[in-house]
Amino acid sequence: MSDPARLASAAISRLQQELIRSQSGDGAWRMICESGVMSDAYLLILLQALGRPPQDEELIRRIAARIASLQHEDGGWRLHADQREGHLESSVEAYYALLASGALEYGDPALVHARRFILERGGLTRVRAMMTQVLLAMTGQLPWPKELRLPIEALLAPSWLPLSLFDLSGHARAHLVPVLVLSSGSFRLGEGRLPHLTELIAGEDRGFSLPTLLPEPLAGMLQAMADGHSPLYPASLERAERYLLERIEPNGTLLTYSTATMLMVAALLSIGYDPGDETIRRALDGVRSLVWQEPEEAEAVEIAAAAASTGTASAPPEHAAAGPAPQPKRSHLQIADSALWDTAMIANALLESGMPPEADAIQRAARWVAARQQSEAGDWRRRVPGVKPGGWGFSAVNTRYPDVDDTTAALLLLQRAAGKSGGAPYWSEAAQERGSRWAWALQNRSGGWPAFERESGSPLIGLIQFEQSAQIVTDPPTVDLTARTLQWAALASAPLPGWLAAALQAEDDDAETAAAAAAVRRACAWIVSQQDRDGSWAGRWGICRVHGTGAALAGLLAVKAPRSASALYRGMQWLLSVQNGDGGWGESCASDVEGKYVPLGASTPCQTAWALEGLLAHPHAPREAVERGIACLCALLEADDWRGRYPAGGGLPGHVYLHYGSSRYIWPLRVLAQYVRRYGGGMPAEG
Repeated sequence: MSDPARLASAAISRLQQELIRSQSGDGAWRMICESGVMSDAYLLILLQALGRPPQDEELIRRIAARIASLQHEDGGWRLHADQREGHLESSVEAYYALLASGALEYGDPALVHARRFILERGGLTRVRAMMTQVLLAMTGQLPWPKELRLPIEALLAPSWLPLSLFDLSGHARAHLVPVLVLSSGSFRLGEGRLPHLTELIAGEDRGFSLPTLLPEPLAGMLQAMADGHSPLYPASLERAERYLLERIEPNGTLLTYSTATMLMVAALLSIGYDPGDETIRRALDGVRSLVWQEPEEAEAVEIAAAAASTGTASAPPEHAAAGPAPQPKRSHLQIADSALWDTAMIANALLESGMPPEADAIQRAARWVAARQQSEAGDWRRRVPGVKPGGWGFSAVNTRYPDVDDTTAALLLLQRAAGKSGGAPYWSEAAQERGSRWAWALQNRSGGWPAFERESGSPLIGLIQFEQSAQIVTDPPTVDLTARTLQWAALASAPLPGWLAAALQAEDDDAETAAAAAAVRRACAWIVSQQDRDGSWAGRWGICRVHGTGAALAGLLAVKAPRSASALYRGMQWLLSVQNGDGGWGESCASDVEGKYVPLGASTPCQTAWALEGLLAHPHAPREAVERGIACLCALLEADDWRGRYPAGGGLPGHVYLHYGSSRYIWPLRVLAQYVRRYGGGMPAEG
């Protein structure tokens, strides 16, 4: 066995052992889903607005400690390590939260420094991000921006109109409905309990000074409607209240999102709910359940940026030096918990790395995942009315908001864990069929898969846009998710695509098989059509072109996509062209804003694994480049430094990025196993 293969085998054994130790007693894996300071700031400000419940004092202290630890020496807060200067919106959120919570006083040097940073960039009136504008407006710091003063009567518009609430994505609706309630009245959350941020307003203007992002005629019409209330206003408030209450999950959250839940709490308070109301209390408990408690012995967070060269340096460049030393115990409010995703993907990676299906860790994980298949119809059913529920969501308690990526991951795990006979007591052919039919039904007419709901079809949906929000307001098909769905279609019929291979010959008369084959062909054609001129594909749920290109290669090759040889070769060549000097890959979060590849300047484990997965899928990928990548990946896993915590998950371009703790395991374990199978002469024994 070659040296890279030995390194890979040792890394596989080590990762397997770490995962066995970290599995919860119920079979799930629960790892952090970390973002910036927005959700933390919302929670601290909400708790202060509610009178600072005594039971939350320790929680407030720990979350404030995390926020304070992330301040940079220029006074601002960043979204990702290689951002050359602080992010205005994050800095406003952090400043507001630290001041409101009492963690720091007005004259504290850290806040003085932050104040200077914010004012130098125009102050509050230059804030662009929608969620930051909402935070400021609902607490009375600035008037509501025109874009968010939409008439709440729009909630009563029938869904057959050219544009309705249900043309938006589900996550956009969950956040927009409470915002419509709040912006339609004069309620101010926390009045008398929150500080006034007048010191952050530069100049005479007291409103958001940026131009509207809506077309002028539409903006004028909506403004005129929002300036006065129609006779439908009371009914619209009732409709909004009902909308929110009907989508509360068992843990009290709104569709499991902490941010949407906190907006819901504010909206319900604005229409007369008492802070002690059972719905409010359950919602707050649900939000608290999403707080990630950092172990006391955890090492200090590194506020680091990419090395200036593409070597193996692990020290950050000077422009991103760390701020104050972090306090020993910190907490972070996750936007949502990733337990279902973590568990399904980790268990699949363990299986691919040689762990047998009958292993206790696999069976416990499969049983936990199977119990979370959804049986309630959510809003997705409006666009696929004849389909039964059967998907899975991202979070452990999600019961009505499934997504394609988690569904295919769960289905693949359960089919593998149940074995060829499908005889596991927790799984059945009927459940398998419900899940599969749901996933197939979500495919758009274009051939691509969205995350949560089929396309709306409204010609006006593109008019509702906020800065960098196209992929949040809507739920477009994405290359990375479509490619992973193709991998599921192939792997679910392992070994190699069985029914799919035959169906792709267009000679099968079975209607269901023919329909599946046609769906696969459309998906392949759509992915190929999305390739950029340089040979790369843009990803959506991972940063960004490394992720999209690696996924596209793996997905197209998994189903032996017809007429794709040229696209596959160009994609492979693009990945090779951006390989770093240390053998790995690293791409900046700035790529999804710039609309082009932006190098990070260093390699990260998950991005290196994404690139390697694409190369290993291609039969003509140069072995030398692959082995350099494998060696780099193993070194990165050993280092376990800032590069492993770089937020490579896509959220809202330019405003929200995610770091999944499970990414250290899922993607490296998969690609190391693929490498050993291809070049190392077989899989290592189970660790």
